[in-house]
Amino acid sequence: MYFAFENPVYLWYLCSIPLLIVTHYAFLKYTRRRAIRFANFQALKRVTDEKVITKNHIILIIRSIIIVCLILAMAGTTLWYKGKSNNNDFVIAIDTSSSMTAQDFKPTRIDAAKEYVNTFIDNLNSEANIGVLTFSGAAFIEHLPSSNKAEIKTAVSNIQAAQVGGTDIAGAVVTGVNMLVGSKKGKLMVLITDGSNTVTFFTKDPIDEAIKYANSNNVMIYTIGMGTNSGPIGYLPEYYNVSSVFDDVTLEKIANNTGGTYYYAGNNQELDATYKDILSNTKEAYIPIPFGSILAISALILIFVEWGLISTRYRSLP
Repeated sequence: MYFAFENPVYLWYLCSIPLLIVTHYAFLKYTRRRAIRFANFQALKRVTDEKVITKNHIILIIRSIIIVCLILAMAGTTLWYKGKSNNNDFVIAIDTSSSMTAQDFKPTRIDAAKEYVNTFIDNLNSEANIGVLTFSGAAFIEHLPSSNKAEIKTAVSNIQAAQVGGTDIAGAVVTGVNMLVGSKKGKLMVLITDGSNTVTFFTKDPIDEAIKYANSNNVMIYTIGMGTNSGPIGYLPEYYNVSSVFDDVTLEKIANNTGGTYYYAGNNQELDATYKDILSNTKEAYIPIPFGSILAISALILIFVEWGLISTRYRSLP
């Protein structure tokens, strides 16, 4: 559970609070000097049995709270917590690198993945928006998040193995997160791959950066590693005896650090078995509670409270 801000730049206005405090006491000092000019100042004090000029700490506190509430409201303060939700949006990322044409899954890995995704889509809530992307050496959006299951399944069926090499898992995560950024629901991603990340930066670990990006946007990621050590790379003849092995350490790291789950699938049956478990687990998501309206209403109420106090108890001398 934590607070996030849609427009954090407005938080800089909190620096105005010290200025408010300084201004309050400066005007208070000025008001005291004016009050001393009254010839009957001491008489008023004896009659009222109170200080004619108070420090008005209550007013200062209320005004400070009003400003804080308004600034936090403008900043789009939102409370995120992990809880039960049946109202989620999804992005499904499918590895389309050449190794996905291996035949240890029937008929091939990529065909098994496509069939799996369509079954997954059929079992999702009808109100869920679903997006699809593919990735090999780079990530490509196949269909933006939509509730039109027929269109999405057609897009999935049209996916073909890429002619280029490489597996940009980090890029797929970042692209998937970007597709979910505008969602006001729980944001979940399912990533299916048979390879290890082959794209890197000179100074940063791309997987770590992708995980940070997913967490900063409250996206939970479920990863599926498919393939076997005996499955030859699809674009090479079997007599080369070269197999494609996915990096389960990386996939497990992505899932565990974003609140999701990692699954291993060594054949069609094990792959099919994961979707029910994922759908069961995806009843849990990061749920937002926007505080903007609550803070704005609180500020409005405190404005009326302050107006009442300065018109009665803390009224200035005429």
